[in-house]
Amino acid sequence: MLFWPRIVPLGGRPEQVRKASVDTVRLSIEGHAIAAAGDASLLQACTRAGMTLVEGVGCMGQGVCGSCRVMVRRAGSSEVKTALACETVVEADMQVAFIDYFTASTRHTYRIDAVGDSWQALGQVDRVFPEAKHCRHCSGCDRACPKGLEVQRGVNLAVAGELGAASAVFDECVMCNLCTLACPEHIRPNHLGLFVRRLLAAHTLRPANLMRRLQQIERGDMTIDLDAPGALPPR
Repeated sequence: MLFWPRIVPLGGRPEQVRKASVDTVRLSIEGHAIAAAGDASLLQACTRAGMTLVEGVGCMGQGVCGSCRVMVRRAGSSEVKTALACETVVEADMQVAFIDYFTASTRHTYRIDAVGDSWQALGQVDRVFPEAKHCRHCSGCDRACPKGLEVQRGVNLAVAGELGAASAVFDECVMCNLCTLACPEHIRPNHLGLFVRRLLAAHTLRPANLMRRLQQIERGDMTIDLDAPGALPPR
């Protein structure tokens, strides 16, 4: 039986709080063999085992900051998956390693207030993230995302000019950077998603299909026949 800390209710005497028995499991975290309650998260298992965490932690269990990214290998499997330590429950014989913070060799620099009006939004996506159109459709970003977001679809939507739909895909992104680590084209999908969301917040976007049509006209992909039946040429 596990006993947890003593608490003092308002106006009452100290009481011993008891919790139902929980099986103990053994696992490896950062090469250290530890024992943890079977209902504990990986982050809880670390702290309760006395491991000092000076990085890789942020919201301490809310699942909103993306800091506690880990690689996990479960018993009986050779596959290594990525996850957030605060949201992943321990399992027997699990092997866990925290992923250090990393940055890509190149950074995407932009100023939202320099974009101009929203008619320029599609061009800005390609200017700031030119590598996005080279997506290999490998789904590596999808597999890496601990939130289960359709990251690849979000990137493709942004490239296609469907900025509202792309923004919705990245709405729950916690900026853990795992999709960036997994991308062979160095697209940095989470940063692309953040850029699109900032554009939407800063501008009331015109319809995406209209912006694409105007781009086609400007490139000469589509011509305007003012003499076509039903056309009304400007006076």
